[in-house]
Amino acid sequence: MSGMLKTDSNLADPDAFYEKLILLHDGLSEEQSRLLNAKLILLLANQVGDEAVLDQALAAARAGIG
Repeated sequence: MSGMLKTDSNLADPDAFYEKLILLHDGLSEEQSRLLNAKLILLLANQVGDEAVLDQALAAARAGIG
């Protein structure tokens, strides 16, 4: 059975995670930062693993952009 994308906050401390994410990019070039984002996306997608949930996430991320 396929799951549903969680869009409500599911992080214990979202501000702390955001700070870690920003610091992760510190000192990187724009190209390195894009590579880091791509690697992180693929690692997290693998962790989710549910194709239906990933399809929902792709659609939600694209919504309202161009």
